[in-house]
Amino acid sequence: AKKMFIEKLDLEEEVADLLVNEGFTHLEEIAYVPASELLKLEGLDEEVVNELQQRAGDVLLTQEIATETARTGPQPAEDLLSVEGMTEQLAFRLAEKGVNTREKLAEQAVDELTELLPDLSEKLAAKLIMHARAHWFEESKR
Repeated sequence: AKKMFIEKLDLEEEVADLLVNEGFTHLEEIAYVPASELLKLEGLDEEVVNELQQRAGDVLLTQEIATETARTGPQPAEDLLSVEGMTEQLAFRLAEKGVNTREKLAEQAVDELTELLPDLSEKLAAKLIMHARAHWFEESKR
């Protein structure tokens, strides 16, 4: 989180440390928490808080625009989006790699999935695959 705050918000290390030490780990928290919460932090005045929230909001808006632009490519199926633990962003990334349905996700092995998306942890990959396979077992019980 500290590195991300320094890079995305162009912060000094001390300010990033302060935010992380106070429990802030996501840009959304910085952008949308009431300003009064940030003003409680030692060393942050109203001007700094306003600038922080403005920068965080700008970064989030830029990311959203980039995501929307990228969505002109392959679309994930509704059943992929409904897999427990799946995020919309992850579903679109999988769809770009040809894994655009729950069934295609269920057929993956953990190593195949982490090869497609190197930043995906093995733990999350395994969890998603198991949730995608859950309907196999529900159908066989009938």
